[in-house]
Amino acid sequence: MAPFQRCTPQRRSGLVSLCFTVSLLAGCSDPSPSLSFIASSLAPEQRETGQAFENSIGLIFVPIPSGEFQMGTSSDTKVKWSNTKDESPLHRVQISTPFFMSVSEVTQEHYTMVMDETPWLDEPLTKESANTPATYVSHKKAIEFCRRLSEKEDRIYRLPTEAEWEYACRGGTVTVFHFGNKPFKLDDYGWYFNNAYKAKEQYPHPWGLKKPNHWMLYDMHGNVCEWCSDKYALYPTTLIKKVTTDPKGPEKGRLHVWRGGGFSSNAQDVRSATRHISGGSHFRPEYLAGFRVVCEMKKQNIKSSD
Repeated sequence: MAPFQRCTPQRRSGLVSLCFTVSLLAGCSDPSPSLSFIASSLAPEQRETGQAFENSIGLIFVPIPSGEFQMGTSSDTKVKWSNTKDESPLHRVQISTPFFMSVSEVTQEHYTMVMDETPWLDEPLTKESANTPATYVSHKKAIEFCRRLSEKEDRIYRLPTEAEWEYACRGGTVTVFHFGNKPFKLDDYGWYFNNAYKAKEQYPHPWGLKKPNHWMLYDMHGNVCEWCSDKYALYPTTLIKKVTTDPKGPEKGRLHVWRGGGFSSNAQDVRSATRHISGGSHFRPEYLAGFRVVCEMKKQNIKSSD
């Protein structure tokens, strides 16, 4: 069993933050994996890239190495429940620069410390807990969170691009899920319809209760949907003919991309390649709207391969 860090409400400014802290005194939230455990569990390629760290609000980050991967789903896939219209063509993407990614989605505690607000409060399909992902967060608010955190720490925090998200989720794998092609082990790695919503646990769960992927990222399959920086568009068919370096999505568009699926999603909707959009009239489940963040590496943080 992984070592756990002690849950200690931290000092915050603002009335909303104070009320949130007081609400936790009735009982500490579920403990989450410690920085020391995560750092000791990094894959060799991560150790060669950088070191895990915990920032001033208690958000833990791990290094994600640069590399190339196959993004999306093949149009001739035999996985019947793949959405080939959204996910095809399968195409090669180069992530040219390593980066840090948060091991968890931004939690209620993290969000309140930076934004001094609790958008999930008194909303349906939520549960208040320091280590539970923040939800009912708009794309605009997620970007503002990153801006404020960047200003606070003099580092660049931002939402991941869709390519960075899938690359990190896969963690070097080419399978349907980061643990394999079949969903039989999904209960071990994520919260989704079968073990959450159908089981009458109709809310996001604290991070760290399921197994992480190869790169020590938790809840990449399920729990809450995660905003990416990209606007939504179908993948151009021309992508199949070349390697695309650090794609950032279309310049124009109204809808933004969600990745990962949530606690009410079926197995097919939490795959590594699954794409969701929010903002359309047909799909606006704000109760699933969360995010995790990327921290850009400073030059001194990037280890030489020599």
